[in-house]
Amino acid sequence: CRGMIAQMLYALEGKPSVSADSRFPDVSDRDWYANAASWAQSKGIMTGYSNGHFGPNDSLTREQLALILYNYAQSKGYDTSAKADLNQYVDGSSTSAWAQTAMAWAVGEGLLSGRNANKLTPTGTATRAEVAQIMMNFCENTAK
Repeated sequence: CRGMIAQMLYALEGKPSVSADSRFPDVSDRDWYANAASWAQSKGIMTGYSNGHFGPNDSLTREQLALILYNYAQSKGYDTSAKADLNQYVDGSSTSAWAQTAMAWAVGEGLLSGRNANKLTPTGTATRAEVAQIMMNFCENTAK
């Protein structure tokens, strides 16, 4: 879920102090992910939805996860020049326009791959196992 990925990246940063000014209307100060959501918003890593909500319990799609990690990598100054041709997957063209650069980077970086030989499933929900594997790939290969 969105709260979990925010918390994971926030913990990776050593849980820096945050301002309560950047809270989302659907995030309470008492929520376990409250500081992580504020931090992610303040860094431009997770901006929330067009209605201003964070959606902390919402599932992540694979393309949303790619965008979050892409934004995080850019905020850290990591090399985000890797690019893969999404058209190598039969559904690569179904990647949302706002996620194409991030997905091409994530696949090129080896963070994401197809669920089978030829389907990327960009708008499909990222399973917990996929999130764990993608985060491990990110920590081992990108966040050096």
